[in-house]
Amino acid sequence: RRGAAMEPERECRVLSIQSHVVRGYVGNKAATFPLQVLGFEVDTVNSVQFSNHTGYAHWKGQVLNSDELHELYEGLKLNMVNRYDYVLTGYTRDTSFLAMVVDIVQELKQQNSNLVYVCDPVMGDKWNGEGSMYVPKDLLPVYRDKVVPVADIITPNQFEAELLTGRKIHTEKEALEVMDMLHAMGPETVVITSSDLQAPLGNDYLIALGSHRKTKADGTKMTQRIRVESRKVDAVFVGTGDLFAAMLLAWTHKHPNNLKVACEKTVSAMQHVLQRTIKSAKAQAGEGNKPNSAQLELRVVQSKKDIENPEIIVKATVL
Repeated sequence: RRGAAMEPERECRVLSIQSHVVRGYVGNKAATFPLQVLGFEVDTVNSVQFSNHTGYAHWKGQVLNSDELHELYEGLKLNMVNRYDYVLTGYTRDTSFLAMVVDIVQELKQQNSNLVYVCDPVMGDKWNGEGSMYVPKDLLPVYRDKVVPVADIITPNQFEAELLTGRKIHTEKEALEVMDMLHAMGPETVVITSSDLQAPLGNDYLIALGSHRKTKADGTKMTQRIRVESRKVDAVFVGTGDLFAAMLLAWTHKHPNNLKVACEKTVSAMQHVLQRTIKSAKAQAGEGNKPNSAQLELRVVQSKKDIENPEIIVKATVL
């Protein structure tokens, strides 16, 4: 399925169904450039088209409904250009839209049994220890019962992993058990992108956990688990989850049996982008002023070299 590194890579095509903003970097705007830089052809369906992300004081725009999504997909099908290696999805607010995504993924998997579906099940997050959902609550059963079972790679945060399994995480051991429950629902690869677990390196660090379960030819299961600790950056960024999922897609493609290396490259690249972003935002805001949403837009284009070939500044620990 994936040739040796020296062979010219066969064209690898991603269908990315995510939000679009005119200004800034979230959703497809955060995912497309990094994937293209890393050699992927990206076909984008914009689930919304907004002037900017909703962290600003104002935003305007349109939302794509499930019928319109179906119509776009039908157009691809009629031209027989609906063969994909990957599907990538992120933030969605509508249950019928999400159900239509599942239908499309299932159809694409019938055509290409090697298709990998990378899903960021965006539902909510924790602030000061308290979790809350920022999508309608009726999305949870759709993610749990329909989406996760057809996904191959999922990237929930701790709160989303707890929602999907109905189990709270207080320790690393419990987090590993929750990841096992998520594997049992379908996905081969589970990465809990952020958690409020105590990091061995100290309070200035954020823990991410990854688990890759593979069934070998003789039917035995092998699980590789890792912990990644990265330095916290004191700012609220938007689009980091979208960027993370896109880069994880790329690096797991390039290192299919090495979640450790894939996560090290993904998280290191993220750190480079965030450090560049905060430095630039502070410079724009001026001494002693708090950067605003516009100043905190991810410096994706400026980080091209770091995305393409990240210097490994974050190491993963094999558990």
